[in-house]
Amino acid sequence: MQKITTTIQKIKALKKRKNSKSILLGLAITLFGYNAANAQLTASGQFRPRTEFRDGYSTLQSKDAETAVFTSQRTRLNVGFTGYRFKFFVAVQDVRVWGQDASTINRVTTAENNGIQLHEAWGEIMLNDTVSSIQNLSLKIGRQEISYDDQKVIGALDWLQQARYHDAIVLKYFNKGWTADFGAAFNQNKELLAGTIYNGVPAATSGYTAGTNGLGTNYKSLEYAYIAKKFFFGDISFLFLSDNFNKYTNVTAGTPPVVTKVNEQGIWTRNTTGFYYNVNATRKLKFEGSLYHQFGHDKNGRGLNSNLASITSTLQVGRKLFVGPGIDYLSGNDGTKAVTATSENNLFDPLYGTPHKFWGTMDYFYASSGFGAQGLLNYFLKAKYNLKDNLTLFADIHCFESANSLSNGAGGKQTSYLGTELDLKMSYNMTKMINIEAGYSFMQATNSMSSAQVKNVANANLTPQWAYVMVNIKPNFLNKK
Repeated sequence: MQKITTTIQKIKALKKRKNSKSILLGLAITLFGYNAANAQLTASGQFRPRTEFRDGYSTLQSKDAETAVFTSQRTRLNVGFTGYRFKFFVAVQDVRVWGQDASTINRVTTAENNGIQLHEAWGEIMLNDTVSSIQNLSLKIGRQEISYDDQKVIGALDWLQQARYHDAIVLKYFNKGWTADFGAAFNQNKELLAGTIYNGVPAATSGYTAGTNGLGTNYKSLEYAYIAKKFFFGDISFLFLSDNFNKYTNVTAGTPPVVTKVNEQGIWTRNTTGFYYNVNATRKLKFEGSLYHQFGHDKNGRGLNSNLASITSTLQVGRKLFVGPGIDYLSGNDGTKAVTATSENNLFDPLYGTPHKFWGTMDYFYASSGFGAQGLLNYFLKAKYNLKDNLTLFADIHCFESANSLSNGAGGKQTSYLGTELDLKMSYNMTKMINIEAGYSFMQATNSMSSAQVKNVANANLTPQWAYVMVNIKPNFLNKK
């Protein structure tokens, strides 16, 4: 009897071990299958040549200046991978003008001609697991594009072939329509043995300012909080951002005297806060706008007190036509008053946004070329017509005016009206991956636009124009179709 009992126990133990192995094998297969199912490799690219005809683009030219024609090209490769609780992404791009690499042309450095660049390289760690009730809680670390809302103050600046990135760390939260991002950045020129002084001014030979808003200096550090909520009637968001600039003093020496900027310990902090809204008043009428205030100190240490207010309406007329007027106000300084090191600065800087999208496609304002410190009023009317499913026409007209008084240089004022710009554009989607775009812009400028306080161009051509044709191919290399 005892022998029979022992045998039965051995059989049960064997079954138990087999079951355990089966369970372990099943778990392994399940986990492997789960990871394989969740791991995802993406590979895409972008080939974007653009031919431009420039006859007064970005700034007025003198009447005897020659027209510029060239083709620039962006070539970008993107590789991403999503695994268990992480994401990885790298975007390498090359930006150059056709012909600049001819063997007979000796470029000084690749960096000064843009060339090959690491546009993005980041990793993202998911802080919540799959059973969490929170939809997303993650930490995104590394070089990355940062864009919010309509990109008026924070955007990727995709129009520019180089685009824009930040070396930053961002804590990202999303749940039930709420978004909360908290970001920070800390820049240094190189690996140092001591100190944290940062020179954010690019080399004079580079031909480019730091940032495209005419700031001329990259920030040393940055912190921000962005909170947004989606409602049934639209979106509302709040932003608080501080960007900090290395302090400096001007040292004068030599004969004749030469002023040299010498960086020192400490920072000047510029604070920007405000909100954005996007509201559907009716099924065919939408309002979009923002209101921001800047305070603290500018990059030169002057006290800062400035504002931005913007509203755009869009009305759908029929099935294919969308039209809408709008206005942007960006405060500026009184051009009839002298500027001192201690006077308050009222010039609003639209941070790291996408100026090309808002203040005329000829990029006269807050883009690569400065236009004084008197601010901007922009009255505009925009229209979009969907001629076919894959063909869209755009027509915008802008009326630009200085937001504050302009000096005539003789103790009086001059008219604040700067000019009227007409922007026409056509966008054609040949396939899902191929887009062809063409545009033409014309400006009727005033003498105030060419005056010393704005563009400062003598004998200026007041009827500049600009045109372009751009091909945009964005292949998905892993798409089998």
